[in-house]
Amino acid sequence: METPTDEHGKLSEPFLTSSPSKGGFRTLPFILAMEAFERVAIVGITTNMIVYLTGEFGMETATAASVIFVWSAATGFTPIIGAFIADSYMGKYPMIGIGTIIGFLGMILLWSTAMIPQARPYCDQFNTICEAPTIPQLLLLYFSLGLISIGAGGIRSSFMAIGVDQLDERNNSHGFFNWCYVTLMFSSLIAVTLIVYIQDNMGWKMGFGVPVMLMFLSAVAFFLPSSFYIKLKPKASLLTGLAQVIVASFRNRHIALPSHAANEVYYIREGSMLQVPSEKLRFLNKACMIKNPQEDLTSKGTASNPWSLCTIDQVEDLKALIRVMPLCSAGIMLSVTVNQGSLMVIQAGTMDRHVTSNFEIPAASFSLFMMISVVVWIAFYDQIALPLASKIKGQPVRLGLKQRMGIGLLCSCASMVASAFVECTRRKIAIEEGFSDEPQAVVHMSALWVLPFYVLAGLSEAFNAIALIEFCYSNLPKTMSTIAANVNELGGFTGNLVASLITSMVDNVTKKGGESWVSSNMNKGHYDYYYCLLAGLSMLNFVYFLVCCKAHGPCHGDNENEAENSGIGDHESIDDC
Repeated sequence: METPTDEHGKLSEPFLTSSPSKGGFRTLPFILAMEAFERVAIVGITTNMIVYLTGEFGMETATAASVIFVWSAATGFTPIIGAFIADSYMGKYPMIGIGTIIGFLGMILLWSTAMIPQARPYCDQFNTICEAPTIPQLLLLYFSLGLISIGAGGIRSSFMAIGVDQLDERNNSHGFFNWCYVTLMFSSLIAVTLIVYIQDNMGWKMGFGVPVMLMFLSAVAFFLPSSFYIKLKPKASLLTGLAQVIVASFRNRHIALPSHAANEVYYIREGSMLQVPSEKLRFLNKACMIKNPQEDLTSKGTASNPWSLCTIDQVEDLKALIRVMPLCSAGIMLSVTVNQGSLMVIQAGTMDRHVTSNFEIPAASFSLFMMISVVVWIAFYDQIALPLASKIKGQPVRLGLKQRMGIGLLCSCASMVASAFVECTRRKIAIEEGFSDEPQAVVHMSALWVLPFYVLAGLSEAFNAIALIEFCYSNLPKTMSTIAANVNELGGFTGNLVASLITSMVDNVTKKGGESWVSSNMNKGHYDYYYCLLAGLSMLNFVYFLVCCKAHGPCHGDNENEAENSGIGDHESIDDC
């Protein structure tokens, strides 16, 4: 895409494209509005979904938690699939458009389970007795949730990318990314306050009806300026290039690697600064070895079969990805602990949530404090802590990426310890007050005691999640920035699956000896033991993280001056650890 310049070669309009009738800053508010409406709708129904499944569908708490974990995992994974399809086949505009329509249909179907009595099992709200849901009722529920996940995947996979496409220079995208972050945070705040309040006080018909309208507005906001969008055609996907390296290295597995690397042995991309592959993970070097120039290369010097011969750049891209995967995998357990927020909703619902005599905080709105802790810590760290420490030391001071990631993992472990302590105390009070058989009864204990979990969980996100993205950006080539940007989505997807597996295993094992630890009756179960188990697993994960740090060695860019002068091109790094 060309950039408009004046006669002196300077940018004439930094936010407008070379074609004055397409793209530019005027399209960004519609893109941000589209994502804001979608985010409020989906976060709004996700936050309180466990209450709906246990109260209206009569599901056991463990079953409902597993359903939410799997659904959240699907919602986190579909954007990755959507990005691959958009980049390789469909393009970003059709992907988002289809996503808004499918998401809207999914919301309507979910709304129908609240609107139509026959679409859900009969529940006696006074005796908390529900009939078992029928297969058609469950199919309708699961199908609606599946459509919502697919719709979210279509939208979230491409909304940032299509926004950047509207700008003429990648450097101009910095402000857009800032606005994206503000939009996502503000949308989530609205979802866990206003939408949850509507669900708790006006019922599920209105509580799901409002998200339906929001998804409709999301589609309208996106399609309204369609004639002004810059719609780039899809191109070859990076994932395809990585797959080609794996296939080519397997096909060439019997070839012996040369003892001394020479330029003529390897396939070099035109204009690449990489002349020979690195010595790490040498077996992958077979993917870029030229066995027979007459057969492997065309008359133009390109590979005859890209699934048998790859460039050195492709090989090094895959090596870089493999090298960061162990450290990234340590964040999976953090996602498991943070995702316990759905159980905290039930816990907070059995505690005194009154702030004043006339107002009480909705149980699902306590996640608001997690978001607040993230924002407050980021502002404090960047604007107060670092400048103050640098002034005291007389030189720039900052925590390394691995240090921040490790602190985040310890915070997630501490959040589980705090949850176990609070639940042990709450359960003891409930039994003393004679509520053993009344799981819905409110005990004389302030719900503000659950705040340590949300604050610590927020700090774990602020430390680990942000540092993990920076780590991937620093240690992956620039051509893999899309993967670096979606690393938390991958972690969230895997974390939700692991959380579902752990919950199911704990339920199946512990109920053999009597009451399940994660029983629907929290007063008879032992959620405190369950949280202690997660705390122990989190500590083991921290040890695994330390081992991965030692095995990884120093990050690229430990010496910033060296990094600046190295001229490695796409494979240089911009930060240290």
